[in-house]
Amino acid sequence: MSKRRFVMKRKVLIIVENQAVPFDPRVWREACSLREYGYEVTVLCPRRKGCPKGYEVLEGVRVYRHPATAEGSTPLGYLWEYACALFWEFCYTLWIYLRHGFDVIQGCNPPDDIFLVALPFKILGVKYIFDHHDANPELYVSKYGKKGLLHRILVWLEKLTYRFSDVVLATNGSYKDLAVDRGGLLPENVFIVRNGPKKETFKPVPPNPQRKRGKRYLVGYVGNMSYQDGLDILLDVAEHMKNSGRCDVFFTCVGGGTELNKLKELVADKDLRDTVHFTGRVSDGELLEILSTADVCVNPDRPSEMNDISTMIKIMEYMALGKPIVQFDSKEGRFSAEEASLYAGKNDGVSDFASKIIWLLERPEERKKMGEFGRMRIEQHLAWEYSVPNLLAAYQKALHRSD
Repeated sequence: MSKRRFVMKRKVLIIVENQAVPFDPRVWREACSLREYGYEVTVLCPRRKGCPKGYEVLEGVRVYRHPATAEGSTPLGYLWEYACALFWEFCYTLWIYLRHGFDVIQGCNPPDDIFLVALPFKILGVKYIFDHHDANPELYVSKYGKKGLLHRILVWLEKLTYRFSDVVLATNGSYKDLAVDRGGLLPENVFIVRNGPKKETFKPVPPNPQRKRGKRYLVGYVGNMSYQDGLDILLDVAEHMKNSGRCDVFFTCVGGGTELNKLKELVADKDLRDTVHFTGRVSDGELLEILSTADVCVNPDRPSEMNDISTMIKIMEYMALGKPIVQFDSKEGRFSAEEASLYAGKNDGVSDFASKIIWLLERPEERKKMGEFGRMRIEQHLAWEYSVPNLLAAYQKALHRSD
């Protein structure tokens, strides 16, 4: 009981820069789990479409949202976006410290500059936890296909982030290896906290045949829509299938991002308006209905070193809903999905990806078998509930570190 009272006094500030809460599912699950186990939690994030309020309390979590510029899509655009965000993050963090106080700052990348906000407060005894969402040096290469000065700056920022972190939360084993090998951290200071959905809330709902737009089959996608996410590849897949005579398949893609408007233009240019629909961001209920109706779900992430070592939330969500998956072959994609997915060759491109979708659509028993395997893997190994002990252990480790 005394230990419980001790934890109740602990206050946490979570800073996330590239997404608004509660739309960032990982950050929101972390915040709610910490609050459930006795921490007083405040989240600081940008204002985005759908989250315009500067302050509100959601499920016992305080959420502050600072002004935000438009999301960058070029190096200069990112620089301006991150500089403005850093300014507002420091101003709001100071206000939150004076108003509420906090014992821990958790910084969620990208980018790898949030440690700068935490540095003055570390002098006051505040601990810093780095929640490693994206490997930014690899992300830069996947977007621009080169290294150079900006890449070296990103590597330097990542090293400084590791240097000033008391504890690191890694989304998978590959990211833990980065923290140990590239960041020089001790393995015991790196905790794997995976991106699994919550078993009791992320469940299939009755399918809605109208979602298929008169077609026989529905292929579903949910996630961000930036260059590295490969939605242009998925459009090429849809075009390939349509041109080969498969006019019985409809694609619905849920989510937003910097490439969304370009993708909508591509749909028109490729004459795919009767085949592909981009919904933008939708409610959780609509998302669940679309994916529950889908016969196959896809992850067209562009093959790259970044995507090879990253765990995608959408894969976990597809599996939780019992959906068979088609994706490009990747290290962490295979770890997550195992037999719940078919894997297109990295160098085989559009035709192989399309053929694997068609293979699944024509084999309902295989779809059922793969879907059941994926759902079982989530329920027994990868659901969010299995990550909570590591999250709590990471906080206890950070709070008790004296060095």
